[in-house]
Amino acid sequence: MTEAAFKSVAAAQRAPTGFLGRLADNDRWLVRAMLAPAILYIALLVGFPFLLSLWYSLTNVTVASPTMQFVGLENFRRIIESGTFWLSLWNTVVITLVSQLLVIVFAHFLAMALVADFRGKWLVRLLILLPWVAPISLGSIGWLWIFDSIYSIINWTARALGLFDPTFWPIWLGQPELAKASIIIVNVWRITPLATIIILAGLTSIPQDIHDAAAVDGAGFWRHQFQITAPLILPITLVALLFGIIFTFTDMIVVFVLTRGGPYDTTQVIASWAYFTGIQGGDLAGGAAISLFLFPVLVAVAIMFLWFAKRAEVT
Repeated sequence: MTEAAFKSVAAAQRAPTGFLGRLADNDRWLVRAMLAPAILYIALLVGFPFLLSLWYSLTNVTVASPTMQFVGLENFRRIIESGTFWLSLWNTVVITLVSQLLVIVFAHFLAMALVADFRGKWLVRLLILLPWVAPISLGSIGWLWIFDSIYSIINWTARALGLFDPTFWPIWLGQPELAKASIIIVNVWRITPLATIIILAGLTSIPQDIHDAAAVDGAGFWRHQFQITAPLILPITLVALLFGIIFTFTDMIVVFVLTRGGPYDTTQVIASWAYFTGIQGGDLAGGAAISLFLFPVLVAVAIMFLWFAKRAEVT
């Protein structure tokens, strides 16, 4: 018997037997067993609260009520007839679309800059990642001071540089349009680092031969970016955009810290309105019904983006 054959026989003899041995030899059941803890975790962390909120939305439960009664779709009817719902939905869509458009543009520029080698590259990466690593509540409090009506560093700096007239002093969080712009700025500041890292991974995965061939063919910078680089990283760009949309669409911390939905609910979004209704207002049934409006929208967006990403990979 050769040495290789002897080693294979010895390894077979040392292989585990019984249930664990059969599980290790069966790839299908091994994959299922390894995925089971993650599936159980998701089911307990996401599935149970979702089913509970679905049940609450069909009842009249409140924080103070000891009992609850089944009311069917009454909560949903009441929400749809509310003007605040449509305003919150419009604000959610506008803030999400505008902020994510800016995020993708800035992330592309930052990712292209980080692809190049230069001294202090690690420090630049650290500074770019800080907004994502830092707790969003602390970051929003910092921005609250930046947009403060009296101590705003933006206003004082602009006035010192002569950009603002002495009689002009914008109230960033007190005027509806400026308040929306402030929320968009904070969301862009928060999501851009994540999108930058995702797009940077896509850029580094492009073979250097493609860039060399484009340079030999005489492709300029913009032609190279739009006809070569952008199509190749389109699938991963869509993934970055999907994550940004989900994080922005479901976020309430930025609105809660900066404006609390004001002035006069003009910056209210679906997530914050659900919180104010269900938690602070004590209407658990109404808050659950409002939050459930996020689910079908996000599912449709996720399916659409993943379908486009798959199509882009094929082509």
